[in-house]
Amino acid sequence: MKKYFTKEIKIAVAAIAALVVLFFGMNFLKGLSLFSNNTTYKLAFNEVKGLTKSTAVYADGYRVGSVMNIIYDYEKHGPIIVEVGLDPSLRIPAGSQAEIKSDLMGNTQVNILLANNPRQRMEEGDTIKGVDDVDVIAQVKALVPVIQQMVPKMDSIVTSVNLILSNPAIINMLQNVDAMSANLKETTAQLNVLMSQVNKEVPGMLGNANQTLVNTKTLTDNLAQVDINGTMQKVNRTLDNVEQMTRALNSQEGTLGLLMHDKALYNNLNSTVSDADSLMIDLKAHPKRYVHFSVFGKKDK
Repeated sequence: MKKYFTKEIKIAVAAIAALVVLFFGMNFLKGLSLFSNNTTYKLAFNEVKGLTKSTAVYADGYRVGSVMNIIYDYEKHGPIIVEVGLDPSLRIPAGSQAEIKSDLMGNTQVNILLANNPRQRMEEGDTIKGVDDVDVIAQVKALVPVIQQMVPKMDSIVTSVNLILSNPAIINMLQNVDAMSANLKETTAQLNVLMSQVNKEVPGMLGNANQTLVNTKTLTDNLAQVDINGTMQKVNRTLDNVEQMTRALNSQEGTLGLLMHDKALYNNLNSTVSDADSLMIDLKAHPKRYVHFSVFGKKDK
């Protein structure tokens, strides 16, 4: 029997199969699919920022496709056309835009900025306008001059901080802070002990407070039972009597008024008191003139 599969044919078939597997494997790793039915759109950018084929395309943070081809116009140097294959289930509203994002690690991706236009849709093969976005790398580059200007100042600041930290006063202050922390810890422990004692005494204090409230309520109830109106009427009558007495004293018609306002009576009273005083003095000096006493009834001459 004649052999159709010689050793050479087997090697050739194995090599072809390896190439096919390698081709599909590379495309798979790049995110490309040869047998996909993706919808093709065009993106127009002024700068692609290192964009390459198989770069992922996202919409609202979800991967919807990848870059298929990049077309650069060497003659007119116009916009760079990027052909992308997107999931056919994605309906792109008219007015949508695209942007290229790059991170610090050099990873690049394309974002489709979907417009809010539910009525009009873009058709396959339409061109989506690209917008320039300031990526992270560009922002870092813009900060480089500022950082370079800050470096000398930072050096002087670090030197000043080192001088301050080497000051003995700072060391003493740190030691004092350590001592204060120890004292604060001890004070906190004492405060905890005090609070525990207070917590033990709180029930008794609350009982006393409740008893005080009960006594206050009893006093309030007793005050509520007092006839305040009758008491006030009596006070008013007493004040009226005092007012009448005051009027009588100020008046010159009554006896008390005459006694208080008659000057002649005042002078006579003073004269009478003066005579009585002279009489008492004379009585003490010569008692025999006024008192006659004898055991035998003999009359003194």
